[in-house]
Amino acid sequence: MAAYAVCVRDGHLLLARSPAADGTPEWVLPGGGMEHGEDPYDTVVRELEEETGYRVEVTGLLGLDSFRRVLPGGGVLRRPVDHHGVRLVYEARVTGGDLRHETGGSTDLAAWHDLAEVPGLRRIRMVDVGLRLWRERPPTGRVAAAEG
Repeated sequence: MAAYAVCVRDGHLLLARSPAADGTPEWVLPGGGMEHGEDPYDTVVRELEEETGYRVEVTGLLGLDSFRRVLPGGGVLRRPVDHHGVRLVYEARVTGGDLRHETGGSTDLAAWHDLAEVPGLRRIRMVDVGLRLWRERPPTGRVAAAEG
């Protein structure tokens, strides 16, 4: 379970940069995994501050993204793992703090990107899902899975 935020200000989207499995940097929505016993609302507030330096006010729950995939075997058990991820997507507004980059975490850079330029960025699918939820605001809180 994880929680992410779509923060749009003056036509720009706040994103964080994280290395892909092959080490290539890609842009992600700020957010991340819940700690045991943590409320998802608290997760997104904490993760945004850790990854971007900003304090935020959560202004709404946009929806969720659910996915399932089999991960290759590894570790002690050496067998494939049937992974099911659920990611909550919130809308948030910056209320304080200063933009800074995370040190020693899962991301290395935070930046605002013009909404028109986001399709040209190397990004994970979750960025597109989050933007669709933000734009379309579907009553079900879900958007059809994007191809790719």
